[in-house]
Amino acid sequence: MSRRVLGAFVLAASATLTLVPQASATAPAGASELTTPEAVRLGDVVPVAGRSGTKISHATATSRLRAAGITWGSSGNCSDRNNPNCTSFDQIFSGTIDQVIVLKRASGCALHLTGGTETGHGGGTYSHWNGYKVDFRRNDCIEGYIRRSFTKRTPTFGVEQYVSAAGNIYTREANPPHWDVLYY
Repeated sequence: MSRRVLGAFVLAASATLTLVPQASATAPAGASELTTPEAVRLGDVVPVAGRSGTKISHATATSRLRAAGITWGSSGNCSDRNNPNCTSFDQIFSGTIDQVIVLKRASGCALHLTGGTETGHGGGTYSHWNGYKVDFRRNDCIEGYIRRSFTKRTPTFGVEQYVSAAGNIYTREANPPHWDVLYY
C-alpha cells in the first residue's frame, strides 16, 4: 500500500485511513491520556469502522501473545480488569492483539505489555477499556523501529507521537515511561 503525506492529509492507494484538517486542538506538552479528551487524543485521525475484529477473553489473548513471544505483566501481578494495578486483556479486540503481533514480527523487537483493558486509563470510544489500546514497555529496539517506520506528528498528548500507515497511533508517555498504542 503506498501512502504520501501532504500537510494534514494522507493519500492512500488503499483507503484505510483518512486524515482531515482540524483546528489546532492539542494538549499541553507532556499531557497524559487521563487528562486529555479523546477528541484531542485522536487529533486528525479518523478511525476506520469495523477493523478491530471481535472481543476476546484474557485467556485467548494471552495464549496468542505467548505463542508470538510477547510478554506482559503488571505492578500488581494480576489480571483483574477492575483493578488499575493489574494488566487485563479481557474484552480486548482480536484486531488489537493481531496488530501487537504484527508489530512484534515486523520490528523483530521484544515487546512487554504493561496495560490492556483494565480500568485506570483515559476514557472514550477508542480506549483501553473498550479494547482498542495497549501499553508496552519502552526499549531501544522498539523506539527505533517506531521512529524509523511511522510518521511523526505533533503530540496530542504524551511527549512524542507517531501514526502508522494503518492509522494506528503510537504515543510515548513519560510518567510512567511507556508507549500507549491505539489500534483501530
